[in-house]
Amino acid sequence: MSQKAITPNEILSKAETLRGGLSTGFRDEIVKSLYNEAESIAQRAVKTAGDKKYDFDQRLDRIVTSPIYGLPIMLGLLAILIWLTVSGANVVSDAIAAVLFAVGDWGNALFNSLNIPWWITGFIWDGVYRGLAWVVSVMLPPMMIFFPAFTILEDLGYLPRVAFNLDWLYRKAGAHGKQSLTMAMGFGCNAAGVVAARIIDSPRERLIAILTNNFVPCNGRFPTLIMLATVFVAAAFPPALTSVIAAGTVVGVVLVGIFFTLLMSWLLSRTVLKGEASAFTLELPPYRRPNIGRILYTSLLDRTLFVLWRAMQTAAPAGAIIWILANVPFGDSNLARAIADWLNPFGLLLGLDGVIILAYIIAIPANEIVVPTMMMVYMGAGMMIDGPTTSESIRSLLIDGNGWTMLTAVNLMLFALLHNPCATTIATIYKETKSLKWATLSVVITLGTAIVVTFLTASIARLLGWVG
Repeated sequence: MSQKAITPNEILSKAETLRGGLSTGFRDEIVKSLYNEAESIAQRAVKTAGDKKYDFDQRLDRIVTSPIYGLPIMLGLLAILIWLTVSGANVVSDAIAAVLFAVGDWGNALFNSLNIPWWITGFIWDGVYRGLAWVVSVMLPPMMIFFPAFTILEDLGYLPRVAFNLDWLYRKAGAHGKQSLTMAMGFGCNAAGVVAARIIDSPRERLIAILTNNFVPCNGRFPTLIMLATVFVAAAFPPALTSVIAAGTVVGVVLVGIFFTLLMSWLLSRTVLKGEASAFTLELPPYRRPNIGRILYTSLLDRTLFVLWRAMQTAAPAGAIIWILANVPFGDSNLARAIADWLNPFGLLLGLDGVIILAYIIAIPANEIVVPTMMMVYMGAGMMIDGPTTSESIRSLLIDGNGWTMLTAVNLMLFALLHNPCATTIATIYKETKSLKWATLSVVITLGTAIVVTFLTASIARLLGWVG
C-alpha cells in the first residue's frame, strides 16, 4: 500500500508550527555553530604566523566589549562627546550669530534707506532671515563638532562594538542590535538617524528603529536642554563646574531617552509591528587608523551640510510665522500672546505654560527656534531676539517674570526630549517608509508619550506638594 505524498505546502505549514516552539536563542545557536565549524576548518587547513595586531585587537576587545567595562566605557565616551559639543559649540555659535545678525541689521537698514514698507522689511529680515540665522548659528557648530567626532569613532571601528554591547538590550526589546547605531546617529540629527536605519535588513525592525529614533535628543534640542541644565541645575554649583554639571545633566536626560527608546521598541514589537526577530550576525572589524580626508568629507559635506540644508528649508517659514504672530495686534497685546494665553490651561496641565506650547507648535519645522521664540513672547518683542544672556538674567525672566518653577524646568526637559519629530525628520520618515501612516504614527507615538509623561510628572509632583 503506497504512502500519500507530502506536498511542499504541508512541509512549510509543519515547519511554521514547529518554529513557534523553538527558543528565542535558536537562531543565534545556529549561527554560532556555523562559525565554530568554519573556525575549526580554518585551523586545520590554514597555518598563520603570529599576528601581533590581531592579538592587540583581541585584548582590547576583551575590555571594550566586556560585560563589566563595556557599558561604562561607552557612557564615558558619550559624556565626553556631549561635553565637547556643549562646551565647544557655545563659543562658535555666539560668533556665527553675531556675524549673521549683523548682516541682518545691515539688510534691514538698507531696506529702510530705500523706503521699502516696514512690513516687507520686517517679514524678510526680522522674520525669515532671523529664523534662518538662528538655525544656522545653533545647528552648525554642534554638528561640526559632533559629526566629525562620531565619524572618528566610526572610522576607528568602535561603533560595531557599541552595537555588540547593546545587542542584548535591543534583543530583549524585540528590536535589532544595529538600532544602537541609528540611535547614535540621532544625537547629531534624527533625520540622519532615520536614514541610517537602512543598515537594518529586516523591514519590521527597520521600522521600529525609524519610529523610535526621535526619543534621543538631536542637536536641535540640545540648546533647550543645556539652557535648563545650566540655569536650574548647574546654578547651584561653583562656576568652574558649570559645564561639567550641565553636561552630566544632559547625559542623564539622554539615558531617559534611551530608556523610552527601548520601552517603545518593546511595545511596538509586541503590537503593531509584531513579528519574529531576525538573527543578528556581527563580525567585529579590526581597529583602523582614522582616515582624516574621509572623515572630513563624510561628517562635514555628506552629513552636516545635508542636514543643515534640510533644516533651513523648514526654518524659513517658521521664522515668517513667528514674525506675523508677533506683529498682528490683538487686544492689548499681539496674536502670539493671545494664542499663548489660550493654550495656557493645557500647558499648566502638563506642568508647562501656554508660551512653551506655542513655541513648540511654531518650532515644528526646526527645534532650534524654541528658545528664541519663548524669549520673544515672554518679552513681548516683535521679532526673534537674543534675549537674556546670563544665567541670572534668564532665571529672573523665567522665574520672577513668568512664574517658572523647578517643575516647569523638569517637565520642559522631558517634553523637549520626548515630543514629536521636527518637520525635517517627519519628511525623512515619509521618504524612507513611503507611507503617510508610519509618518503619522511617529508623531502620535512621540507626542503622545510626551503628553502622558509630563502630565503624570506634574500630577504626582502636585500631589506630593513639590511645585517649587
